[in-house]
Amino acid sequence: MVFNAALFLALTAALWLRLHIRRRRIEARFAPIGAFVTIGGAKLHYKISGSGPDIVLIHGASGNLREWEFGLRKALEDRFRVTAFDRPGHGYSDAIAGGDHLATQAAHLRAACAALGIRTPVLLGHSYGGSVALAWAVQEKPAALMLISAPSLPWPGKLDLWYRITNTRFGRALVAPIAAALVRVAYVRRATNAVFAPQSAPPAYLDDFGAMLATRAHSLAANTAQVNALLGDIRAQMAEYPALDMPCEMIHGDADTIVPLAIHAQKLAHILPRAHLSILHGAGHMPHHAHLATVLAALARLLP
Repeated sequence: MVFNAALFLALTAALWLRLHIRRRRIEARFAPIGAFVTIGGAKLHYKISGSGPDIVLIHGASGNLREWEFGLRKALEDRFRVTAFDRPGHGYSDAIAGGDHLATQAAHLRAACAALGIRTPVLLGHSYGGSVALAWAVQEKPAALMLISAPSLPWPGKLDLWYRITNTRFGRALVAPIAAALVRVAYVRRATNAVFAPQSAPPAYLDDFGAMLATRAHSLAANTAQVNALLGDIRAQMAEYPALDMPCEMIHGDADTIVPLAIHAQKLAHILPRAHLSILHGAGHMPHHAHLATVLAALARLLP
């Protein structure tokens, strides 16, 4: 019994040390690129550039604000004041109480915008970030809304096995930390390419996006909790969609297997009063990289 306890303590200490060393190495490679604002005692990492009307960019699951540094930010800076945040628990933003939920994240980002002097921005959300943008719009109407590959309505079936495991006490306590300690760069690169499929991730994206930030134990925990809560959150907010009468542009690829077009954007286009849907044939889940011109044209329609 004493031997077993000693072994358990030794393994726990080794796991903690491994997580600590990996976190330090990852953060040394992908340091913050913006500034910080403190909201309710929690630090929020953001980056502002450009001038003009405000546009707020909200990244998706397992992401961070570096998502926008591969063409979109630069393309917007001449016309907009562009603000991007690390969502709570991601990148360099602290996790927050209730941060598993869309409404709590939206309220937190709104408070940050108020502190930074940003009033009634255009919201652009990709993937899970689009769901947060919808929650924001339910709470307080933005100037306009752009949703890229965004989950918006309930879907059939279950999440994949990883999320089902990490939605259990055992998975959160043991499986997730072990995964954070052992996941390899090669696996993260394959997973990133799978998100871009059938297109390929740009080499600069694989090198500079900082996908490994999402493998730190606290970020992994935040992401799995948020994704596991997403379906219930969407069901809770969808009744408010018909009242969202601000201009809305949606961009969605018909080859997106992560957030299928037919389940989400095609149906949402008939619910939002002022929605316009651009369907990209053969495009996957990351059209703001492969089809940047389409995103810019949609923004021009929002604010002619």
